[in-house]
Amino acid sequence: MSYKILIVDDEKLIVKGIKFSLEQDNMIVDTAFDGEEAIEKIKKNNYDLLILDLMLPKIDGLEICQQCREFSLVPIIILTAKGEPMDKIIGLDYGADDYLTKPFNILELKARIKAILRRSKKNNFEADNFKSNILKLRDLEIDLDSKRVFVNKIEKILPAKEFILLEILVRNPNKIYSRESLLKIVWGEKYPGDARTVDVHIRRLREKIEPNPSEPIYIFTRWGAGYYFKK
Repeated sequence: MSYKILIVDDEKLIVKGIKFSLEQDNMIVDTAFDGEEAIEKIKKNNYDLLILDLMLPKIDGLEICQQCREFSLVPIIILTAKGEPMDKIIGLDYGADDYLTKPFNILELKARIKAILRRSKKNNFEADNFKSNILKLRDLEIDLDSKRVFVNKIEKILPAKEFILLEILVRNPNKIYSRESLLKIVWGEKYPGDARTVDVHIRRLREKIEPNPSEPIYIFTRWGAGYYFKK
């Protein structure tokens, strides 16, 4: 199977090097050198993964992440300048799946690409080969296998981290999860951000699935303890 990758970076030598290396692994590689070109190509093509620099002409990488997550769940690896930890955190908050700091080792980049593609392939296989596990609650419908969410029969595109949060809470109704425990489960032990990341994602999740986000009927807060899903 040939994966289709989009590289978005205005440094043409970097793009050329990544493209050459990925094509040696029989991947189909497309390129874009500014944010507007990237958004246009993402909308027109079905990519398996994006490699996205943050510092771009016209539309920056964070804005691309945000716009992309409005219509696509394609995995994104962001490239950040050395010594900019907040860019990494913000990029992950905006929907990226992984990050790599420039200058980087091409072998490490390829390893991360392959790891993400393996997870993506596994998820797609499970969705295609097992009976759909659909949960319906009032106006909310969650397909836990295909990772799709509908509110009043209208699909809501959830970035990967938001869906994982929702799935954890839905599968364990009335169980209270602390912000710290959700951070470790969803983002991993080595994530450089803090528990406020969870608050941001819960807020965005509520904005998409709750009839009135300020008076939730699905995801509740237990002050001083954490979050839980109420059936």
